[in-house]
Amino acid sequence: MNNKKRYYLIKFLGMTILLFAIFVLSIGMGSADITVPQILKALFSSGDAYLDKIIISIRLPRILAAIILGGALAVSGFLLQVFFGNPIAGPYVLGISSGAKLFVALTMVVYLGQGKIMSSAGMVINAFTGALISMGIVLLLSKKVRNMSMLVVCGVMIGYICSAITEFIIAFADDSNIVNLHNWSLGSFSGISWENVYISIIFVTASLFMSFFLSKPIGAYQLGENYARNMGVNISALRVALIMLSSVLSGTVTAFAGPISFVGIAVPHIMRSILKTSKPIVMIPACFLGGAIITLVCDDIARTAFAPVELSISAVTAIGLAPVVIYLLIKRKEAGHGTN
Repeated sequence: MNNKKRYYLIKFLGMTILLFAIFVLSIGMGSADITVPQILKALFSSGDAYLDKIIISIRLPRILAAIILGGALAVSGFLLQVFFGNPIAGPYVLGISSGAKLFVALTMVVYLGQGKIMSSAGMVINAFTGALISMGIVLLLSKKVRNMSMLVVCGVMIGYICSAITEFIIAFADDSNIVNLHNWSLGSFSGISWENVYISIIFVTASLFMSFFLSKPIGAYQLGENYARNMGVNISALRVALIMLSSVLSGTVTAFAGPISFVGIAVPHIMRSILKTSKPIVMIPACFLGGAIITLVCDDIARTAFAPVELSISAVTAIGLAPVVIYLLIKRKEAGHGTN
């Protein structure tokens, strides 16, 4: 094993241990403090019914969702940054999350109006459709607007339009469950069920596997389209794959947790700084781990900082990660080049 591989292994091992430690702490944190022995008893044997309900039915699915969806959002951000060749591209900034939110909210209101509840798979499909349409609009604009900074501004405007329409839909919806819909539209892991977790695992695992499988073509694409073509990469097929994968990942996140800001932008930058590389074969798993850690910590803050009042997850990620993005972009500009 060479020094570089050993360096990556140590970093990955450190992040995995950190994630596990935060996972255990997260189960114990909340309105009812739970000790590690009580956690183990609830997980591996039948203990106190009250604690079992708190851990197994409420906290564990929420924590697992934060890990899975936070990781998915970070990988989606990395794929979009590769696709657009822009360091501030991300599902939230480009309006993709807002498009997914609009479609899910619209469908949920229709279902609630008929006294029905939309399935988890249905939510993901609708979120994916919304994400794909928003991505399509951004791509059409990219043909007219060659300046990437202007493209990002257009993406932000699309996001605002979709969010405004969503607010209108929610404001005029007539249903007792509209409070939950409003909380979801701001970004929240509250109310996540085991069914949501299972569906998330299926969609996210499949997308991550495909992303990892495409690591070599993505790596060639990072070095320029001409280089990738010379290496035998089908550019059109790869671009479609990047769009589809990033839309599935961001759509799955939005379907169950609503829009979450800055994770998709910040985590890829943080992982590049830590690992000193942009190689997809390293960055994809690193972004997943980094996104899982950061999202889980932010969710812990959102639900415990001002308990019993719960903050939206986007409020916490924006406050915590926006300064990080600004700092890293300034640092990157001063360096004058990226690292491969």
